[in-house]
Amino acid sequence: MPENSPDRAGGRPRPRDLAPPIRIPAGLVVLVGPPASGKTSFVRALVEVRRIEAEAVVSSDEIRAELFGASAEPADSDAADAADARIFEERDRRIVARLAAGLSAIAESTNVTPQARERLIGLARRFGAPVTVLRFAPDVADLLQQYTERGRTDLTEVDVRAYAAEMGRDAGADRLRDEGAAAVHDVPGRRQSVTPGEAAARFAFALCRPPGR
Repeated sequence: MPENSPDRAGGRPRPRDLAPPIRIPAGLVVLVGPPASGKTSFVRALVEVRRIEAEAVVSSDEIRAELFGASAEPADSDAADAADARIFEERDRRIVARLAAGLSAIAESTNVTPQARERLIGLARRFGAPVTVLRFAPDVADLLQQYTERGRTDLTEVDVRAYAAEMGRDAGADRLRDEGAAAVHDVPGRRQSVTPGEAAARFAFALCRPPGR
């Protein structure tokens, strides 16, 4: 049998490879998922395969590093609250700048609470931009394994479990749509034996809105 035959063992396309990519309209894309759930790996893969431009990603972790340094730790809770406020003000400013220009923005932070999402959805509504939510909801065992592999020191296992519990309680697809999401899509990961690059290939992004919209 020829090597390039689709019936050749190991060469037959998997059904998921044949599905057309999910089209994401220009607007605000909100990533929702606990720490270590694969959000950063996913957006990096999107940039690498040129599904999006790097400037479209607005990451609270990257803003924190820009403003305070990668290893900076607030001295107390008041300082931490002030730092968080500054980080999210800057995040909002960058998102607003892109939406005002008719460009897509991808909000990369945990966004597992309704309050965090309400703030973002409010920004999108100011510009009539649709909100698409991409959910990252791995099994807790996979989540903890990924947390361990990445060697994060800014969070404990207890923190990660708490984020996952909040995600399960307050970030179901129906609730996200009720909050104002035009569409909700789950991003596959380790549980589905899907790499970040394979997950990225499943989505196609419109990067700017047509004039007049």
